[in-house]
Amino acid sequence: MYGDCRVISSMGGNVVSSETLFSSPIQNPNFNFLPFQPLPPMIPNEENGLLLRGKEEMDSGSGSEQAEEKSGNEQESTKQPPKKKRYHRHTARQIQEMEAVFKECPHPDDKQRMKLSQELGLKPRQVKFWFQNRRTQIKAQQDRSDNAILRAENESLKNEFYRLQAELSKLVCPNCGGPAVPGGISFEELRIENAQLKEELERACAIETRYIGRPIQIMGAVPAMMPPSLDLDMNIHPRHFTEPMASCEEMMPVPILPETASYLENNNNNLVLMDEEKTVAMELAMSSMDELVKMCRANEPLWIRNNENGKELLNLEEHARMFHWPLNLKQRSSEFRTEVSRDSAVVIMNSVTLVDAFLDANKWTELFPSIVARAKTVQVISPGVSGTNGSLQLMYAELQVLSPLVPTREAYFLRYCQQQNIDDETYWAIVDFPLDVLHNNLQSSLPLYRRRPSGCLIQDMPNGYSKVTWVEHAEIEEKPVHQIFSHFVYNGMAFGAHRWLAILERQCERIASLRARNITDLGVIPSPEARKTLMRLAQRMIRNFCVNISTSSGQLWTALQDSADDTVRITTRKVTEPGQPNGLILCAVSTTLLPYPHYQVFDLLRDERRRAQLEVLSNGNALHEVAHIANGAHPGNCISLLRINVASNSSQHVELMLQESCTDRSGSLVVYSTVDVDSVQLAMSGEDPSCIPLLPLGFFVTPVELIRDDSDEGKSIPPSEEANRHISGSLLTVGLQVLVSTVPSAKINLSSIAAIKNHLCTTVHQISAALSSSSTPSCPDNGNRVGLCVEPAAAPEK
Repeated sequence: MYGDCRVISSMGGNVVSSETLFSSPIQNPNFNFLPFQPLPPMIPNEENGLLLRGKEEMDSGSGSEQAEEKSGNEQESTKQPPKKKRYHRHTARQIQEMEAVFKECPHPDDKQRMKLSQELGLKPRQVKFWFQNRRTQIKAQQDRSDNAILRAENESLKNEFYRLQAELSKLVCPNCGGPAVPGGISFEELRIENAQLKEELERACAIETRYIGRPIQIMGAVPAMMPPSLDLDMNIHPRHFTEPMASCEEMMPVPILPETASYLENNNNNLVLMDEEKTVAMELAMSSMDELVKMCRANEPLWIRNNENGKELLNLEEHARMFHWPLNLKQRSSEFRTEVSRDSAVVIMNSVTLVDAFLDANKWTELFPSIVARAKTVQVISPGVSGTNGSLQLMYAELQVLSPLVPTREAYFLRYCQQQNIDDETYWAIVDFPLDVLHNNLQSSLPLYRRRPSGCLIQDMPNGYSKVTWVEHAEIEEKPVHQIFSHFVYNGMAFGAHRWLAILERQCERIASLRARNITDLGVIPSPEARKTLMRLAQRMIRNFCVNISTSSGQLWTALQDSADDTVRITTRKVTEPGQPNGLILCAVSTTLLPYPHYQVFDLLRDERRRAQLEVLSNGNALHEVAHIANGAHPGNCISLLRINVASNSSQHVELMLQESCTDRSGSLVVYSTVDVDSVQLAMSGEDPSCIPLLPLGFFVTPVELIRDDSDEGKSIPPSEEANRHISGSLLTVGLQVLVSTVPSAKINLSSIAAIKNHLCTTVHQISAALSSSSTPSCPDNGNRVGLCVEPAAAPEK
């Protein structure tokens, strides 16, 4: 019926066969990026038979009548002059009806076309051709639109390329004054040359390290022509132990304890919620939110206050009656211990900023550096409105205490955020609840930790403050804890609401100080940007110290059996990434019970003048503060840049010490690290401080309650003196880190372990002696709730 498809030339009317047309070697230059293949001879079908029809035919007529009027003898018809084509125009009503059907169904079947043709008075073939042409028209319009967008993007990229090329040609080398990129040298050649130069630099540093006896740090890009910004006069003075560390050649093989990911995280990498589980998770989120709000606002009989210490205790029977959580239906054995606590405080941060920090895993980790070792958002189940209200996330977290004697707690949990109106007041509520109802087969090598509905209720206060009520509710597998930390852990002080909220108060003050513009700092800080950079460097130092003295990330520790009270732990790790000295690092941690209040121990350690009296910490050198940044209301919450006064001071050799001290109700931290003046100048100039190597040392002081034991005297204690039996003490955790070799694959020597152990014990004894000389111990006898008080002792025997 159709015969061979012919195309009539608009110029001369010559007829060109389809086979000749589509086998032509001429290609469209705009499509040279596609591999060209000649199309096969055109076979007329329903889709491509009408591609060459005009726009008028696509809008109104199908052209089918002309095709039907063709005679059977087409060979003779081609010799005759072409007849004038006749087109059938559809009426406006027909086009309107077919357009309406096309919007609903662009590909109607035979029955639909037959029904439509009967309604419109058309032949089924006309309806069929109209729909084919309409689809072709829509596709052509879409192609034109896509081509226009691509054309605009191409022009934009070309303009950007020409602009960058012009800027590149104007660059001048700051050293020689010549062009920065000589002509004819490609970027690939520059990359190869850069790699070769880097290898030569590493070899030269390794050779120099052998001769001078200390590591050479390869810094990042040093800003050109940086003027000295610090007026300092001191000397780079390496610190030494009383017993020398063994050299690399003398080291004997001792198993290196690598830093590995946790068991729970490794064995549940593919943990996600399916669509049917998301509905159940949202229902649990609503019930958990209701439970949290009631636990934050309710009093008796749900919460019972202890008259002796003023703490609130949860009535578990009343809680089980009020909240029918699905987990309550599961039988819990005596191997699980329940920890519940509640606390409230006013913090200097608005509710919106707080909510944003809780929903971002990285910000949450930075907000609680001494509790949250690691955290990540595994899956966003519901983004909520504006990313906050109604947001539901599946998260993973590992919580820590700053000591290798307390195992970390890790768990997968769901976090839900919602804005609520309670008693005509607007609150933000954030609740964490367990995943066990949906996935009950999570495996962990650590004590099993389950976060029951826990979280906080946030209420905005005037002047950018917020009132936060925190509830911490968890179930933990009963496993033995070292006796020196047993009271701290079993009373809920290690992971309870009191510690979370105390750290939140202090960190909010630190963030407010970081954002402040009207604070006058002391010393050599040249600008607000330098201040922020120095604070970020100190924050990284704190986080490095906290993570490296705990059991986070599966870090393994070895006990030194001959140590007193069995509290000394050591570990080694290989470091190759920037931000720390590269090589083999030995870390030693010890915890000691002191009969002195934690603030008294903190005041001794944070004061550089008093700490300089401890020979083991200062090597007999005095410290002078050259910069001071206050980051909290307490005078002890500050960042200091200290100059180490060494006898061999000169303008060519400078050694500084970066120190941050912080304290709150839950404990205190004093962390410091030596840095060279070039690194400090790099930070002062506003550059990224992430490349500055830090190896921090420090102290973690935890308040504990001691009880005097007068039973040996055989005397009854009058009620008026009963309160005097509760005495304030503290747990002092000392963490030391030493670079024993610049070769990460080196083996550690037993003499190195003995040297750092001796240094650690000497540090503890000198601190105890300094405290005893300035005050009277709070615990005159040995009976106490936590353990034996450490009597002030002289220097250890060598």
